[in-house]
Amino acid sequence: MPPKKRNSGTTQTKGLKPAAENSSPDKKDSPELSLKKHRDKDVEFVTLCKSLHVTGLVCDRAWTLWKTVQESLDEVPDSQTRLWGACLFVTVTDMDVACFTFTQVLKAVNLNVKQFTALVRKLDVNLDTISTKVNSALSRLEKKYDVTLALYQRFEKERETIRSCWTMFLLAKGRVLQMEDDLVISFQLLLCTLELFIKRCPPDLLQPLYKSSISKVQNPPTRTSRRNQSKVKSRPPEPEVDVQLLETLSKENGCNADEVKNVYQTSFSAFLDSLDLSRSPDFPQVNELDQQYEENYLKSRDIDGRLFFDGDETVLVPKVEISQEERTPKKNLPDEETILIPPQTPIRAAMTSIQQLRGELISTGDQPSTNLDKYFKNCTVDPTQDVLKRLETLEQTFSQRFGQAVGPRCVILGKQRFTLGVRLYYKVMEEMLKSEEKRLSVQNFSKLLNDSTFHTSLMACALEVVMATYGGVSFKTGGYNPGGDDPAEADVCFPWILDVFRLSAFDFYKVIESFIKAEPTLSKDIVKHLETCENLIMERIAWRTGSPLFELLKQEHEGGAAEQVETPASFNQPLQHNHTAADLYLSPVRPGHRVLPPEFPATPGSPATSQVPTQAASQTPRHPKSNSLSLFYKKLYRLAYSRLKILCSYLLSSHSELEPIIWTLFQHTLQHEYELMRDRHLDQLMMSAMYAICKVKSVDLRFKTIVTAYKNMPNTNQETFKHVLITEGHYDSIIVFYNQVFMQKLKTNILQYASTRPPTLSPIPQIPRSPYKFPNSPLRVPGSNNVYISPLKSPRMSPGIMTPRSRMLVSIGESFGLSSRFQKINQMVNSSERSFKRTLDLGSSPKPLKRLRFDMDGQDEADGSKSGGDSTLIQKLAEMSSTRSRMQEQKMKEDAEAKKE
Repeated sequence: MPPKKRNSGTTQTKGLKPAAENSSPDKKDSPELSLKKHRDKDVEFVTLCKSLHVTGLVCDRAWTLWKTVQESLDEVPDSQTRLWGACLFVTVTDMDVACFTFTQVLKAVNLNVKQFTALVRKLDVNLDTISTKVNSALSRLEKKYDVTLALYQRFEKERETIRSCWTMFLLAKGRVLQMEDDLVISFQLLLCTLELFIKRCPPDLLQPLYKSSISKVQNPPTRTSRRNQSKVKSRPPEPEVDVQLLETLSKENGCNADEVKNVYQTSFSAFLDSLDLSRSPDFPQVNELDQQYEENYLKSRDIDGRLFFDGDETVLVPKVEISQEERTPKKNLPDEETILIPPQTPIRAAMTSIQQLRGELISTGDQPSTNLDKYFKNCTVDPTQDVLKRLETLEQTFSQRFGQAVGPRCVILGKQRFTLGVRLYYKVMEEMLKSEEKRLSVQNFSKLLNDSTFHTSLMACALEVVMATYGGVSFKTGGYNPGGDDPAEADVCFPWILDVFRLSAFDFYKVIESFIKAEPTLSKDIVKHLETCENLIMERIAWRTGSPLFELLKQEHEGGAAEQVETPASFNQPLQHNHTAADLYLSPVRPGHRVLPPEFPATPGSPATSQVPTQAASQTPRHPKSNSLSLFYKKLYRLAYSRLKILCSYLLSSHSELEPIIWTLFQHTLQHEYELMRDRHLDQLMMSAMYAICKVKSVDLRFKTIVTAYKNMPNTNQETFKHVLITEGHYDSIIVFYNQVFMQKLKTNILQYASTRPPTLSPIPQIPRSPYKFPNSPLRVPGSNNVYISPLKSPRMSPGIMTPRSRMLVSIGESFGLSSRFQKINQMVNSSERSFKRTLDLGSSPKPLKRLRFDMDGQDEADGSKSGGDSTLIQKLAEMSSTRSRMQEQKMKEDAEAKKE
């Protein structure tokens, strides 16, 4: 079917600026495109190329790419022109030439950002269509677009303002920040821009809140300053900041006022100086701002942020995707005011998380507490001075690297975040020591507290929590960096903090579990973030060259400590999560635990954990196993098998008998051929093991099929199968790795699975639930869709910082206040009964009752099946009592088990 012609194509491209003339250094060397020179191509394709001012070489390569894509399509789509645009974008990005901007190609093919990026990703029909460079550029554009969209939606709701305010903010963000996708600092810059414009607006145009916030007394210039106005300025004057107005804006938007002031003083004021606007009472000229932003936009070749203000279809998402304010249904209480629940926008979520973190640390100082100081003083060697000196050095390193990554004027912001990290570091350390004192009945922790690696790891973990809270939960290409050094400070996502402190991932991993247990107020998102960090370390980061993990493995194998890193008999045993940081940092050896030689298989009655069997004089003594290594491998095996199980469910559902065989080969590789993991990814060995077993078992499964299924798994990255280490400094695809490395190393072992006497299958590891529990998660009362109970949270939750969702809280056993609040609860619980009876009186069938949105998700709705005439308040309360009893019994059981351990 021939492609449909677009009537609007001419008008859309008429207004495009000749980007090539403005920004392409190769203009003189670029021959003008003509139909004669490109007769082998579609006329409309050449026309599109001319409208985007691409060179002949770009046109040729894009057409070759299109032919490759076309061969993979079952039929030619109607939107052929859009695919051409995608091919041009991929080609220009790969060649790194400046022909057109991202917005220009969007307009040329009449697509918005989300539609176009989805289209480009669909071009990845094989391993070579989309390069790493294109994928990275696309990911950067998507992230920048999401941040700018969220900021504009928040800006638009603040108040109706003039275009120059938004343009100035975009210009400031581009000049101040090297990382324009930092949502929090960008939002703080937006508030600074609003402060500048609000205080210049006529009072009658302002809302009462901001009209009253503007300082009534403006500081007039002194005689000295007026005298010096005619002189050459030695330095720019300090801008007149309306502190009261800035504080009001910060409070209204959930921002920390001190942080916003620092952004103004260190970054925004310098930006104003560059525009000569520091003390100007007038609004900036729109034309001047537009001209300067135009230069930045053409230079970056990405999204034109001004189009958000214009409502351009290329940047705005469909209205159905923009969350609207929800209203809590309260039909049974007509006399009360309807509660407005603000939508959970990205900015609101970020501000709430930051506010909660600061609230938890409000009572924690920047210095060790009295209790922590006692622990320091009880040590054989007092670590106080070393701790303080270490923190001083780490602060300097962290703030400088933060400034390099975010912006040169953001060093002070890095120091502020480091200060929050220090408070969390001291708080968690004190809780860890209290727990250890209770467990071991000792107070002298000199060895632990004088361990520099422990302190650096703990501080790094605290800072990772702070950075994740401010920047959202994200990771730097999944912790994957195939070859070479990291690009120049692209972001501050994990594992950035490890590079800053020169900390090994294996050492950092040791503190994660204890950190989470010692700080129960961590949000569910942060706990999941740290758990994902732990998984990334086990999958990839801990296996980098130079990691102490390899030295430990070498000592274990060469010293005869372990015929196996972890005994197969322990695979099907539950993973005990009673290890502490002290165990992992200071007890590299498990007391009394030695691994039995092969001739002494572990059995339930074997004394493997209590004594060592008699050895011949000539036999090499078996060294004790490393505690930290043992736990690492237990977790590694369980992670590896859980991922293998997912992939098998995608590909081998009709060959379930192959899963344990693949796992046996996979486990053997991790145990005996661990060098294959050096600078590689766990999933690379998993896919290779699956292909190898299917090959020897004559199951038709191609590597391309494995890769296609792998891309649908959670937490995957295309670099895992596109860039695999072959030899030092040389990378290639997963197929090349299998043929040249994996198969060559394990050929003998692989062929054994095709023999009549295959290797013994490895036991299947138990896959436990996450060890990181969420005690604050509300539990729904059985039989009720709108009543939830949860453990009492911190009493610091004052009504001022509670949301409409959390203001209706009941604490059993404490003073609750007025009786009217109990009446509200009774009305809430009984609402379903009254609604049901009302439907019976009308003689119609009962309708499903809409759920009262007291939960945080607000997703499910009642189906009406649990509502009935017998549902009474007594039954509801009995169910609540029963649930509470079960929770108490469960807690008592867990406490008893913890004491046994």
